[in-house]
Parts: sequence; structure tokens; C-alpha cells
Amino acid sequence: MAKGKGKGAKRVTRKQMVAMLEQLFERNAQESLPLKEIFRTLNLNTHPAKMLCMDVLDAMLMDDFITEKPRYTYALKQQSQTLEGIFNRKANGKNTFVPDGGGQPLLVAERNSQHAMDGDRVRVTMMARRRNHVREGMVTEILQRADRQFVGRLQVHSDLAYLLTEDRTLANDILIPRKQLHGAKDGDKVIVKITEWPMFAKNPIGRVVEVLGASGENETEMHAILAEFGLPYSYPQQVEEAANRISDEIPEEEIRRREDMRDVMTFTIDPRDAKDFDDALSIRKVSTRMWEVGVHIADVSYYVTEGSIIDKEAQKRGTSVYLVDRTVPMLPEKLCNNVCSLRPDEDKLTYSVVFLMDEEAKVHDWHLAKTVTRSNRRFIYEEVQQVLEAHGEASPEDYQNPGDHVDPERPEYEPAEHFAQELITLNRMAKKLRQRRFQEGAVDFDRQETRFDIDEKGKPLGVYFKVAKDANKLVEEFMLLANRTVAESIGKVGKNKTPKVFVYRIHEQPDQNKLMNLSEFVTKFGLRLKPTGSNAEVSQSINRMLHDAKDTKARNLVEMVTLKAMMKAKYSTENIGHYGLAFDYYTHFTSPIRRYPDLMVHRLLFRYAEGGRSVMRRTYEDLCEHASQMEQTAALAERASIKYKEVEFMQDRIGQEFNGVISGVTEYGLYVEITENKCEGLVPIRDLDDDIYEFDEKQYCLWGRRHHHRYSLGDEVRIKIASANLDRKQLNFTIAREQN
Repeated sequence: MAKGKGKGAKRVTRKQMVAMLEQLFERNAQESLPLKEIFRTLNLNTHPAKMLCMDVLDAMLMDDFITEKPRYTYALKQQSQTLEGIFNRKANGKNTFVPDGGGQPLLVAERNSQHAMDGDRVRVTMMARRRNHVREGMVTEILQRADRQFVGRLQVHSDLAYLLTEDRTLANDILIPRKQLHGAKDGDKVIVKITEWPMFAKNPIGRVVEVLGASGENETEMHAILAEFGLPYSYPQQVEEAANRISDEIPEEEIRRREDMRDVMTFTIDPRDAKDFDDALSIRKVSTRMWEVGVHIADVSYYVTEGSIIDKEAQKRGTSVYLVDRTVPMLPEKLCNNVCSLRPDEDKLTYSVVFLMDEEAKVHDWHLAKTVTRSNRRFIYEEVQQVLEAHGEASPEDYQNPGDHVDPERPEYEPAEHFAQELITLNRMAKKLRQRRFQEGAVDFDRQETRFDIDEKGKPLGVYFKVAKDANKLVEEFMLLANRTVAESIGKVGKNKTPKVFVYRIHEQPDQNKLMNLSEFVTKFGLRLKPTGSNAEVSQSINRMLHDAKDTKARNLVEMVTLKAMMKAKYSTENIGHYGLAFDYYTHFTSPIRRYPDLMVHRLLFRYAEGGRSVMRRTYEDLCEHASQMEQTAALAERASIKYKEVEFMQDRIGQEFNGVISGVTEYGLYVEITENKCEGLVPIRDLDDDIYEFDEKQYCLWGRRHHHRYSLGDEVRIKIASANLDRKQLNFTIAREQN
């Protein structure tokens, strides 16, 4: 075995590294080896040697020589040629199979798929590997069909009909016999289930299970988006009836059991169109330099008992879904907008984290309590922002952001002056909390979000950008503080003690290879990123890079690519901390009206406060996995609704030209984001007819073989709107040619 220290380790070749690792795993065939132990055992002391080792480990994973579980822990793979697991259908035909128990996914070519559908449980036989190719599998049996539905536009002919599906994982339209139309007409948007797919047939056969309405109507299209992702758009009648039976009167004996905070100045701060107010802030001075700050959260757990019909429906949904023109709530409307909502001038049951803080925002004491509160005022973010700006308390950059501003030199505008001192005090504290968070290594993502002004029929009239200002950050910091504090109260235990099972919000460190690629990418824009070092060093380097990017034309692109390099946050009972926030312990406690994990956290906190035993970890881990999946699904539906409105907004502008930035490069074309409205479309490679272009994945570009012209990520281009396909939610552009 080649061992070396210092400079010697650099001389290890790839062939030697492969041999060293193969010997190591074969000698430890029954053990799992963490990455750091592999480095130590093989005396890999330099960065190049470690990078080579990780590269070879990735290749071994692809070859199924080893398996990785948990992350960065490897073991020799003992496997059979026949495996069972889940089939994942891909739009590009490169389907994958994920074996039970985890492990590296297998490629399953379309010709070897046996018409398996996305999510089907299948049996797969591993095929002999071809030299220089990834390992492939062949579906030999479909064990259980997934309960999949397909949404699309119906095309009815004289003797049969087809569903023109929007699901790009299905290459062929679904054939529907006329007797299975169930009243649907030509041009309707419908939901279809596949009933059979004969082995040698080109098209699957299905039946209409629900008619959504005529294509192109806003209500139909929004329901179609929800159905596309398997999300509900109405509440079961029995759940609504159960909610309607809940009284909004608070029993006097319940008030006596709680800490009464109705005499403390309290207010909510929410978006203009919000209806469910699940958090409120209170503040009162208790001494010369000390303040009591309360974070009050709607006590949903009082009204929604575990295992009830309302609870089961909320658990299934996992989260509220926010489309462009509506909210699909997790809880029935009576609860989310009425009984639980912290509406002004109404007594409400709350679960509160109450802090004793000084003016430097340092917490001297805190307690968790079931409370009864009364909001004195409902603020919208813009009102609070105007208070801060009118008193010269807003950050300088807030005055540069879009929107109306108050001139602090002309204080004729005095909104909500009765609350000004409290809002200013909270804002000063929030800034100090935020400053400390970034000093400790939190990553500063502050992206603009695209929003649409729409009319009563759902038609988009204009685009605007949502920017987080001090008013938003004020609320955010106190919610973060509450979430972090209650997570520490359960997870942070004494030496040799085991913490009770809890629901954490976790965020893994970014993948090292992705950070290296990101570092290489941002140098094209004159930016620098240090991809190695401690967590705090790397995150601070990311923040500096993002800050420097704010003054460049590539700001949105750099932020987007950086975000893609990050791991996704999720829920788990296994706490690993939250990298993006730089918190060792973090949870979601502050939004139980719209997130099921917060409701779980409330119940666990109260159970443990009452001396209850720890719950079953496996049960709660399953709930965490489901909640994480529903969160991702809801985000996809939200993006789909935004994309639909983008296409609808631009369809009246076909033929017009706009300036844009290349936001994505693929083998099939260029994605371009229009500068003025952030709408994104595709320039198909077939329309780049001035050369023969090849895709360079590593350099994020298409380059012409004859004339050597390059289209690279971040390049500015002039485009023309070529077409707008509402069914596929896709804009097609062409590169605008200069007129001679």
C-alpha cells in the first residue's frame, strides 16, 4: 500500500488510489468507514490527495462497488443480481431504479422499463456492465403500481380520445375509450388514471376520473396544477363539518389555566393579503435597560387533537400551498382564518416564548408558556417599514430597493405613532440578532421573488418584485430566535444524557465538489469564493461573494447558482444542526396554522413539559420524511403556478424583443431570463442555426464548432418571443438578429 506524508501524498496516482481503496474495503468487508477514517488510514494529508480519494470513491459508488449510508460513510456493497425497489421515470428517458435499503440508483433505459411508471415498485435484474458505461438494470416484473394520476387537455375524435398530458415523464399520450370519458368534452382539462398498458402497445389506456373544466380558464388551470402534483384543492365535507363544530368561545377555566398576557402591547405583522395570522409579537419595558419580548404562536394543538379527523387531513397535506392567486390551507378555513388566527381585538389561545432581553438583544432569561393574548393592532409589512423609515431607523439599502419610501428629513408622515417606540426597539434588537448570526457563520440569501398583479379573473396585469426589508427581517429574527430556543431546550442536554425524541429542522453542509465548481464558476464574473475551511470560514466567504455580486449584472444568476450548490433543508428526528443559519439546534415552532411539523413540535413541547416520556423515534421520523416531501411538492406547485402566469403574461408579447441573461445551459438549448420582468424561456438548440453547437457541461456553455461562438451562463443576449405554450407552461425564444 502506498503511504505518504506531506509532499509524498501528492504523488499517488489514480490507479494507486483505486488499488489502495479496494484493498481497504475488502479488508474491512463488514464495516462502515467514515471519510475522515479513510483519510487517516491511508495517510492522505494534502488537499489534492483527499480530492483524488473522493473522486475515486464517487466512481466506486457509480460502479456499485461500495455503498454510502449515512453521508460520507462508505462500506463494501454485498449485493444480488436481482433487486427490488422503486422505479423513477425521467423525461429524458434515462429512468432510474432505487433499490430497497438505499444505495446508488441504477440506470434503466426506456427499452428495458417494461412500461413501468414513476413510483412503481418493481423487480430489476442488473445487466452486465459495458466498459466505460454506468451500471444498468432491466425491469423484469412490476410488483405494485403507484397510484398515479395524469392531468392534461382532452382531444376527442369520432371513436376515441387522447389525453395530451403535461407530465413530461410520459412520452406518449394516453388513449381513452369514449365510454371512459365520463362526460368530458373536447378541450376540457381532466384527471386520468391509466388502467392498462399492453406490453407491445405504444400508448397506455386510461379513464377520466375527474373533469376540471375548460382549458384556459384560471380556476381550471390552478386546479390542474394542484392535481398535477397530487395536491387537494378542496376540503372533504366531513372535515369541514368537524371544523364547523369547534366553538370560537374560550372557556373561562382554560383562561385560568394559562398565563394571561392580554394587557401587554401585542401586534401581528404580515403581508397585505394574509388571512391567517399565526404569530404575534409583544413588548414591554421591565426596567431601565431590560425588555420583555414575547413571541406568541397560535395554539392550534388546543383545537386540533392528535388523531382526530382534522388532524389526519392536516398530517396528509403537511403544509399550506401558496399559488399565485390563492392559498390552499392545511387547516379548514374556520380554523386557519378565524378560530386560531390572531386577529386584532380578539382573545386568543397561544403558545408563547417570552424573553427577558437587554437593548443589545442578549437574552438574560426566557420561559415557555401556554398563554392567552389579545392583539392590539394588525400591521402589514409596508406600514412597519414606513414607521422605521419615518424615524430614520431603516437600513440604508432599504431606500435603494423598489417601492415607496418615507423621507426621514420630512417626518410629516406619522403612521401608527402610538407603536413607534416598540417597533423601533424591536428593529434595533433584530439588527443585533442578525449581525451576530452572520458573525457566527449564517449564509445571507436575500433573493428577490417575482410576484404578479392579477385581476379578478386571475389574468396577470403586471410584474413586481418582493424584496425583504427591515420590517420583514424584524419578524424573521424573532421567529428564528424562538425556533432556536425551543430546539435547544430539548436537544441540548447534559453530559451522558440522551435527549428526548424531537422534530428538528436540519440543513446539511454543502457538497464539497459543488462548492469547488461554484468557486470556479464565479471567477468568470470577477468574484472569489473560498470553498474549503471551517463551516464559518466557508459561509463567510459565500456571504462576501454574494455581497460583491449585488453590484453586478450577474447578481440573480450568481445567487441562483449558489442556492443550487446548497443542500435542501428538511425535517428529521436526527439533529445535525442547520448549516445555512449556523445553528446547532433548530426547529419550526412558529407556524402551526400552515405547517404540520410545527404542530408536532407544539405537542412534543407540551408533552415533555408535563413530564411525558419520549415518543417513538421511527414513528416521528416517518412523519418528518412525509412533511419534507410535501414541502417540496408544494414548492414545485407554487413554481408551476408562477410559470403559468409568466407564459400567460408574455403570450400577448409574441414577436417583441427584450434584453435577457442566459440563466441555464443544457444540451437542448439555452434558458434566458428577461431582465425587466424575470420571465424565463428556452432558446431551442435547433434555432441556433448559425453554427453547429456542442454542450460543454463543465464550462456551462454551448460553443460553435465552425465559428467558435460561445453562449455561456450569465451572458447578456437580445431575444425575441417566439411562442407561448400554456399547456406546457413554456416560453420559446429566438436570438434576435441585428438588422443590416
